[in-house]
Amino acid sequence: MQSFGKPSILIIGCGDIGLRVARQLSRSHRVFALTSSQNRFQELREVGATPIYGDLDKPESLWRLSGLAQTVIHLAPPQNQGNRDCRTRNLMRILSQGGSVVRRLIYISTTGVYGDHRGARVSEATPVSPQSDRAKRRVDAEQALRWWALSHDVVLTILRVPGIYAADRLPIERLQSQTPALIHEEDAYSNHIHSDDLARLICGAVYHGKPQRIINTCDGGETKMGDYFDEVADVFGMNRPPRMPASELQKIVSPMLWSFMRESRRVTNTRLHELKTPLRYPSVAHFLKTISKNP
Repeated sequence: MQSFGKPSILIIGCGDIGLRVARQLSRSHRVFALTSSQNRFQELREVGATPIYGDLDKPESLWRLSGLAQTVIHLAPPQNQGNRDCRTRNLMRILSQGGSVVRRLIYISTTGVYGDHRGARVSEATPVSPQSDRAKRRVDAEQALRWWALSHDVVLTILRVPGIYAADRLPIERLQSQTPALIHEEDAYSNHIHSDDLARLICGAVYHGKPQRIINTCDGGETKMGDYFDEVADVFGMNRPPRMPASELQKIVSPMLWSFMRESRRVTNTRLHELKTPLRYPSVAHFLKTISKNP
C-alpha cells in the first residue's frame, strides 16, 4: 500500500522501542502502529504513527492489518504461557489474507533462544537450546515465521536482542533494594544493547536486511552481570550489591529472575555490520561515561 507518496510500514508491539522506531521512520514512511489500547492513540500520533486498534490475542480484531503495509516490524512478545507463540501465528494468518502485500518482515527475537553456554561464545550459527518456556515460545515464533516467509516470498530478518538498557532502563531499583548478585566465580555473562542503538538497527534492517537472515543485535560487550550492576552503582554513587554463591542466591530470588541469572553466554555480533548502522554506544561503559559527564 502506498499513501501520500510514502511506502507504508506496520509496527506490531509499539512500546518504548516501537515508539523510537516510529519516530525515525515516519520521516520517510507512512507508519501504522497496532495497539490494543485506545488510550495510546495520542502518544502514537505524536511520533508520527497512525494507530490501528487490534489485539493479537483476539484474531477477529486484526482484520484491519490485511493489505496494509509492505513492511512489517514485529516487536510484540509472545503470550505468557505455553511453548507456542499464538500471537505470532494470529499475525501470520491475517497478513496472509486478502492478497498479501507484505514483502519484508523484521522480527525482534531474543538471545535467550541460545540457552546456557557456561560463558562460551555463541554466534548466529550456534544451535538454539531454549531452557525457559519464554525462550521456547520465541524459538517457535522464529521457526513459524521462517516457514511463512519462504512460502509467501517475504524477506525475513530476525534480530536476536539481549538485555536492553537506556537512561530510564538501568537497574536502579534493584540496586536500591540491594538484591544480591552472584559471586564473581559463579557469575553469568550478560549481553546488552542501548535502546537508541536497537531502534536505529531495526531501521537499518528495513533497508539492508537480507532474506532469511538472523543477526545478533548486541553491542558485543563481555561483562558479567554483577560487574554491570557495580558499574551502574558507581556512576550513581550507590552501594554495590552484595555477592552470594548460587546455592544461596537461588533460594531468595524469584524463579524468573533466577532464570536470567543462571544462563551465561557471550554473544558475538559479527553480522551487525550488515545493517550499516554504527553503534552510538559500543558498550555499557561508553554510555555510563556520558552520564558521569552530565550529572
